[in-house]
Amino acid sequence: MNQPTPAIVAQGAVRRLPRIALILLCVAYLMPGLLGRGPWKSADIAAFGYMAELARSTEGLSRWLDPTLLGLRPETPALIPYWIGAWAIKIAPVWINPDLAVRIAFALLLWGTLASTWYAVYYLARTTQAQPVAFAFGGEARPTDYARAIADGALLALIASLGLAQLGHETTPALAQLFFASQLFYGVAALPYHRLAPSIALVVGACGMTLSGGPTVGLALGTGCVVFLALDRRRRARDDVSDDEPGYGIGAIAAIFGATLLAGLLAAWLDLLQWKIQLPGSLPGQSVRSELRSQAKLLLWFTWPAWPLAVWTLWRWRRQLGARHVALPLWFALVPLAATWTTNFSERSLLLALPAFATLAAFALPTFRRSVAALVDWFTLLFFSGTAILIWVIWIAMQTGFPAKTAANVAKLAPGFVPHFSITALVFAIVATIAWAWLVRWRTGRHRAALWKTLVLPGGGAALCWMLLMTLWLPVLDYARSYAPQVRAIVDRVGQPACMSELALSRPHIAALRHHGQINLQPLLGGPACPWMVVSPEAIGRLHTLVNLESWSLIGTLRRPTSPSDDLLLYQRRTGS
Repeated sequence: MNQPTPAIVAQGAVRRLPRIALILLCVAYLMPGLLGRGPWKSADIAAFGYMAELARSTEGLSRWLDPTLLGLRPETPALIPYWIGAWAIKIAPVWINPDLAVRIAFALLLWGTLASTWYAVYYLARTTQAQPVAFAFGGEARPTDYARAIADGALLALIASLGLAQLGHETTPALAQLFFASQLFYGVAALPYHRLAPSIALVVGACGMTLSGGPTVGLALGTGCVVFLALDRRRRARDDVSDDEPGYGIGAIAAIFGATLLAGLLAAWLDLLQWKIQLPGSLPGQSVRSELRSQAKLLLWFTWPAWPLAVWTLWRWRRQLGARHVALPLWFALVPLAATWTTNFSERSLLLALPAFATLAAFALPTFRRSVAALVDWFTLLFFSGTAILIWVIWIAMQTGFPAKTAANVAKLAPGFVPHFSITALVFAIVATIAWAWLVRWRTGRHRAALWKTLVLPGGGAALCWMLLMTLWLPVLDYARSYAPQVRAIVDRVGQPACMSELALSRPHIAALRHHGQINLQPLLGGPACPWMVVSPEAIGRLHTLVNLESWSLIGTLRRPTSPSDDLLLYQRRTGS
């Protein structure tokens, strides 16, 4: 027997969110940050370094199956993200910078994530157990209209998630994993209704997770789905479910099992199943309590504002925790949560849970009372409006020097940065602010309620703040988060030498020197005799055992302006040495 549903929704509450408005919101969230900046530290520039290296490579398939950067393999054992970036660089016109070509390709991955999440929630909301209560005299929401409204709410919740803002706009394997995980989510959710597209999505998602550095997470997601589907099929047979809702037949279970098995075989063939378990408190100097506290704080802000709504969903739908629309997103949230708490890739593992959190948050909407919805609206209004005002005030201080204290704080945090005025950025920022004011006025006006209205302000506010950051603050953020100033300081000293030796440089530094400075880096050990040498301070203690320091002159210590601990030591070979 189906448990009673807590959702009470009339047909008038599921009117359609205008598609043009939803598309413009997605564009306003995706586009800012594509232009006017370079790769940022640390994972962003490191991943781009591997992509650029593959694009330049002439060694054939062997290099593509084992990408390296000056002999260093990537920290995340991924392949497809680097292939995507390398292909983007190769096919891009010559007038498009390589880093911009990669950002465009990864922006399409984020667009695919948003679309996959919408369709997954749409098909989950069409299930009988997810439908609202049937009224005695009719008038309840029609299934497809209800499902569309829930999907709109999930998309708004996903855009509003604070953790998606930065990581969703980087060009790292984490974003590729997010895309493939959303494909897997869509495939499982839509398989009872269609066969071809969901089956393709299952194979793409499972194999993509394996080749994007997340084989264990992908296999866990697929295995859990197979178990759930088998149990769901058994339950339906036991309860003699005879409704019109499509169920998971043997073919659907076989499709998910086959995709999971294929991903497992691929991971075993390429030797990608590497355990990297790191429990809280396992590192020296770290206590379990401090680690747990840090992880809890990360969870609270990273998944905001979806997590309170997700908790509310689990409570209100507690009698249907085994239902498809609750159990599937719950599993897709628990697996990344487990990876977050047991590995050192905390933020990037938690990123994979955001579509599931947004899904659970959307199913809270039909159970809200008016007072709860009003509380969410007012909190969101104050939070995002206050953040937008702060962004504007700091930008004015950077441009005019008033307020003086604010301008001084910016100069202290970004020493050496010279602000410049951009009329284009200002126009976009003004348009975004006016659109936010109109949205607030619309939301607080008197008109018919819509199911997705509660998440309009969170989604719009997140898009507004990201737009303001990527227009008004983009120059200072690019200065603060880029290695370009540090590389320019090195190039000013050395010019364009034939080569430069390096010792113990990190992957981000190697990629930055090659991209921003076009410097031909060579390893100090086993490499040619170069006139210049750049050394990480961590290797200074063993430098005298590797080279004759009497043959080298220390030119200086070059620091990234916004990071006192990010130094590079520059040496010049003495004449005649």
